[in-house]
Amino acid sequence: NITRFGSQQLEEVESGSGVIIDPSGYIVTNQHVVEGAEKITVVIPGHGSYEAELVGSDALTDLALLKIEESNLVALSFGDSEGVRVGESVMAIGNPLGYFQQTVTAGIISAVERQVRVPGSDYAYTFLQTDALVNPGNSGGPLLNLKGEIIGITTAKISLVGVEGIGLVVPSNTVKRVITDLLDEGKVIRPHLGVIIDDWLQYGGGDPERGVLIVEVSPDSPAAAAGLQS
Repeated sequence: NITRFGSQQLEEVESGSGVIIDPSGYIVTNQHVVEGAEKITVVIPGHGSYEAELVGSDALTDLALLKIEESNLVALSFGDSEGVRVGESVMAIGNPLGYFQQTVTAGIISAVERQVRVPGSDYAYTFLQTDALVNPGNSGGPLLNLKGEIIGITTAKISLVGVEGIGLVVPSNTVKRVITDLLDEGKVIRPHLGVIIDDWLQYGGGDPERGVLIVEVSPDSPAAAAGLQS
């Protein structure tokens, strides 16, 4: 922006997507969309724009909960992400490039229980993976099943040369737990063991009892102190 005195004033604007989860104005989006924001504005087509309050956010799951002063909004309900299956048809809704509001793309669930380590931390989180097309600005938008239920929140895509169709989605059951903690505690309450695990059935051979295999133990964690090993 150029002021009338000729001096240059820079204003950084981040755009993203979100989904209304309660008619009273609660909205879920990504933490990275609102991180460090001095002002958060929510635009709802057909209703106008609202200044939003940040109820709480969680960097590790990249989720944030907003509240606007409005009522009788159309809200989407959560589905059970534990019931999601590979190959299931899904739809992603978002605001790509901060301009194309309410863009819908379709795809399938490419993988479930995809473990990805959070950069710069000892945490690894489990995502749904989809090939539904997502673009910058889609972050924070919902991934829906064919019943119209939220089964996840779009959080990232793999943006490497030659890589296409790998989108990561926070499962709805994780979203529900985070929202509950943000409303009740103002932050997410989480125990920390300090291990990365995988399904033992993939390694055991034969027909072992169900269990987990420790893939990695984080240094200086409770698991390391207890003597657990990979």
